[in-house]
Amino acid sequence: MNPRLAAPVATDSFASSDAPAHPAAVHPPLGIILISEEFPPDTPWGGIATYTHAMARGLARLGHDVYYHEDTWCWPLSPTLGYPVNDPTFSAAFIQEFFDRYAPELKDRWHYLFLHEQSFGMTRERFDEIARTADLFINVSGASFFPDNLNPKCLKVFIDTDPGYNQIMLSERFSWSENVERWCDQVRAHDRHLTYAENIYADDCILPRVGIDWRPTRCVVTLPEWEKLRAVPPPSDAAFTTVMSWSYFKGKLIYQGVEYGAKAPEYEKFHDLPKRVNVPLTLAVAGQHKDKDVITRDGWKFVEGWPLTLTSASYQKFISDSLGEWSVAKNCYVATHSGWFSCRTACYLAAGRPAVVQDTKWSRYVPSGDGLIAFETMDESIEALTRVASDADKHSRAAYDVAREYLAHDRVLPPMIDAIFATSREAAPLPPNAQRTTHNTPR
Repeated sequence: MNPRLAAPVATDSFASSDAPAHPAAVHPPLGIILISEEFPPDTPWGGIATYTHAMARGLARLGHDVYYHEDTWCWPLSPTLGYPVNDPTFSAAFIQEFFDRYAPELKDRWHYLFLHEQSFGMTRERFDEIARTADLFINVSGASFFPDNLNPKCLKVFIDTDPGYNQIMLSERFSWSENVERWCDQVRAHDRHLTYAENIYADDCILPRVGIDWRPTRCVVTLPEWEKLRAVPPPSDAAFTTVMSWSYFKGKLIYQGVEYGAKAPEYEKFHDLPKRVNVPLTLAVAGQHKDKDVITRDGWKFVEGWPLTLTSASYQKFISDSLGEWSVAKNCYVATHSGWFSCRTACYLAAGRPAVVQDTKWSRYVPSGDGLIAFETMDESIEALTRVASDADKHSRAAYDVAREYLAHDRVLPPMIDAIFATSREAAPLPPNAQRTTHNTPR
């Protein structure tokens, strides 16, 4: 199938009144794109699904022929029990309900292959027919195995959403990581490698590139799902919030003698922020974390994260009921100067909720200012929170403008598709506002 069909691209009728000031180039629609995303159904949580499925929704709304596929050979996590179970029915029902509500254009276009044996959604036979003619297989974080009957001419695309961890794992191949050799080999077996580390070619980014032709891209948000929430102001007692997990790694992530961590090291730098600023701050925490009493003694309001993210509706309500977001990033994003930008923050912005978030050097690519403010130090964090709280309406409007201009699917995905088909990184288009950087030293 010719991936460059000369036909008009469908537009997103929901967002047509808020078109970006400088529309992205229109890409001819591709015949078939298979999307395999990062966590669902293995982790069927509403928050994760809301932003991981945005790429599938966005590509479909641009007129591409999109199917969603998942085959991780893993037991799915039960959000209510908190551990993996040998029962795929909850995950299958979760996917069906999500697409029915948020992406009806995909409600009959998904396939979940449980333990590589049992199909849900599409039949295995029907999915195999689709795979045989696919133009692209987009594998977010390499979570899925390649389909058995994939078109040999199909471009297999790895999207690195976890920069720092992924590059260091590819470089060092730590034995504590289960099936690390198989994972590393499969990552390299892709034809294209995209990364959320927009700063990866800058002089100050220390990520090992491990001989891979990384092409920067950015997280994406679809705006229509947030439009009604954006129109409703937050409650009068709304706090700055975030949803987070400490997410300790299973072993030490060490590169060139330096250990890199998840969120815990960065949180410690700001643990007593609530005592230093006159705005309410809430942490919705899931998974392993510091003792609740320690967190609340520092002045945070602590809430359990998993009930708030069990469905996409509950996740959206939590964001809608927030004054804005305050959050740190993973240490391996910050300390490596990766340029990573948060999918979760994109959701806050789409809802018209301003964000004060730790800089990973993302501010070189998505502007920091009204509605979205980067911080590195405690003083910068305090100043930004005070500034937003003093004029919340202005920053709310600006927050949506940032999402519309720099994160919306019709801004991010067309250059991403062109970057996939580009003959080289130098010829590949960049995300909106990004400037090309070079680094002459191999890493």
